[in-house]
Amino acid sequence: MQVRPLADRVVVKPLEAEELMKKGGIIIPDTAKEKPQQGEIMEIGTGRVTDDGKRIDLEVKKGDKVLYGKYSGTEVTRNGDELLIMRETDILAVVG
Repeated sequence: MQVRPLADRVVVKPLEAEELMKKGGIIIPDTAKEKPQQGEIMEIGTGRVTDDGKRIDLEVKKGDKVLYGKYSGTEVTRNGDELLIMRETDILAVVG
């Protein structure tokens, strides 16, 4: 099933956090790991419409790697993939 965001929203696939291991060999469980704050734009909306009816295109594009706030967006699961749907304003920076 395809997810098509509306207006100024984007669909982001969080990048997997690297496996963390302490020097003593203790593996940190998934529940104790921090949420990833970097992801890849999978889909973008058509852009925001201003009060006077003009459409403002999004600055990000499909395939961009982005940084976003720790608790940004709404989590959804589609076809086994965990995705985030968020507004473009929740994106802090484009990486690389």
